[in-house]
Amino acid sequence: MLGKSRKHKVGRIDTLIGQNTELQGDLRFSGGLHVDGKIIGNVIAAEGGSSMLTLSEHGVIEGEVRVPNVILNGRVQGDVYAAERIELAPQASVTGNVYYNLLEMAMGAEVNGSLVHQAEGTARNAEKTAKKEVLNAVSVTK
Repeated sequence: MLGKSRKHKVGRIDTLIGQNTELQGDLRFSGGLHVDGKIIGNVIAAEGGSSMLTLSEHGVIEGEVRVPNVILNGRVQGDVYAAERIELAPQASVTGNVYYNLLEMAMGAEVNGSLVHQAEGTARNAEKTAKKEVLNAVSVTK
C-alpha cells in the first residue's frame, strides 16, 4: 500500500482560468475552480460550501487562498487556508504558511513557511477571524 499513487476525484469545474490569462483583483467563487493562468489577488471560496481549487503546474497565485479543498501543483505566494483538505502535488511551491485539516504532500512539493494543523472547526474559525482582521485594517486605513 505504501508508495502507491492515489488519485482523488477532482470535482466539477465551474470556472476555468486559462494558461494565457492574468487576473488582477480578488476572486470569489463557489463550486470548482481550475487555474492554469495567473491570479494577482486573493482567492476566496463562498462560505458554507465544499468548494475546490485546482492549481495546475502552469498556475500562479500571488495572494491568500481561502478554499476548503485545495489541490496545488503550481506556485502560491501567500498563505493558504484549507479548512478541509489540501494536496500538494510534486511541482507545488508555497511561499507562505499552510493552514490545513488534512494534508497530502508528494515528494518534490515545497513549502517555504509553516505547516499549521487545525481541526476542521478551528480552521473555519481562523478564516472568519482573519477576514474580520482584514476588514478592520481596511476600515482603519480609509
